[in-house]
Amino acid sequence: MGVFFVEKTDFMPDQSEFWQRGPVPGVPPLLQPVAHALLQAREEVGEYLADFPENLLWERPAGVASVGFHLQHLTGVLDRLLTYARQEMLSDEQRAWLGAEGQPTDVSVRDLVQRFGEQVETALAQLRQTDEATLTDFRGVGRAQLPSTVLGLLFHAAEHTMRHLGQLLVTVRVLRGHA
Repeated sequence: MGVFFVEKTDFMPDQSEFWQRGPVPGVPPLLQPVAHALLQAREEVGEYLADFPENLLWERPAGVASVGFHLQHLTGVLDRLLTYARQEMLSDEQRAWLGAEGQPTDVSVRDLVQRFGEQVETALAQLRQTDEATLTDFRGVGRAQLPSTVLGLLFHAAEHTMRHLGQLLVTVRVLRGHA
């Protein structure tokens, strides 16, 4: 997989959002919004963190979650929700990742961005393999098997990703001292 950083410019002509760029090849029509949101998130993460200072990765301005947490969480939650959509339980490795989210590590910004980009690629592959006829099928979430559906989990993966993307981008701007 390639690096998922995008060169940041103040004005990018003809750079529309993913939902305006047409269908994502191979993704079923009802799952296009999920694919568009995940691709948009990947692009913006790469753009805004291309030159983010390593020494600010775990800073928590005003007590909010760090950039490092958001990058870990974006990757981890996407992995977990996709697992549930496949009707699987979390592995020990996934539970360990969850427990470590927000814990400072020596992993670089670049590596965390790369991991998220790779997780988006994994998600797109799963979307391409998802039969639209299964979208309303029951899926239990977690050990308690909380009720959801394939579509509910995939939609939540997209909206949860975008929610944390927004928080991440605000934190990046605050840490960089921009207005």
